[in-house]
Amino acid sequence: MNLKIDGAQYSYRTGGSGEPVLLLHGFPFTSESFWPQLDSPPAGVRVICPDHRGFGGSELKPGVITMEAMAKDALALLDALKLDRAIVGGVSMGGYVAMALLRLDPARVKGLVLADTHPLADDAAGKEKREAVAKDVEKNGMAGYAASALPNLLAPEAKPYVKARMQDLMKSVNPAATAAAARGMAARSDSRELLSRYSGPALIVVGEKDAIAPPEKAREMQKLMPRSKLVVIPNAGHLANVEAPQEFNEALGEFVASVAAQG
Repeated sequence: MNLKIDGAQYSYRTGGSGEPVLLLHGFPFTSESFWPQLDSPPAGVRVICPDHRGFGGSELKPGVITMEAMAKDALALLDALKLDRAIVGGVSMGGYVAMALLRLDPARVKGLVLADTHPLADDAAGKEKREAVAKDVEKNGMAGYAASALPNLLAPEAKPYVKARMQDLMKSVNPAATAAAARGMAARSDSRELLSRYSGPALIVVGEKDAIAPPEKAREMQKLMPRSKLVVIPNAGHLANVEAPQEFNEALGEFVASVAAQG
């Protein structure tokens, strides 16, 4: 489905019915990376998955794609769907966007889901790596980056069809959007103080074998939020929602049901 935000096309997918859950995709993917949640959403859950600007069916705008810009787009989507509040979640970069949304408009966040992500800003070395990725995809396209990035994104136990689908998805993404989002991640704020002030319910999900945002970072993040629950998914890597969809969906469904019960 599509709508216009500030004159630009913005695409999103939905699945299921019930409590609205906005799920924000990681880097460099699209809303398709939530296929296990869209195709088989937990009972009582309405999954809403947008394509960030420049990704999938959403139009690219000039300049760096900041986490705040993606969060503002997501808030405009909630407005268009006439949703005053929603459970807001994201995987990896999508988690950064979810935290940016919380910073921009905390009243819209009924619950927070942070999967395979962390609240830290990039250090100098991290910023250099982001810029190297941006320049690489601008010059060479997505195929080489997709092949080199995949082993860090998925655990060795990931099913072959999952590896193939995620690699194909990365290859399909616009290199200009990938570069702009990489630079946006390099510029993002540290969110630890933000999370320490968040008093609502939160679910933290992490793959046991996540090498990018490992369980140790998830445990540190859990300490910041008094009403948070941590779920570590065995034998999953950085994309636990596609590597272990049943376990991920069970954790999501239980969390959404608990938030809904609180009203």
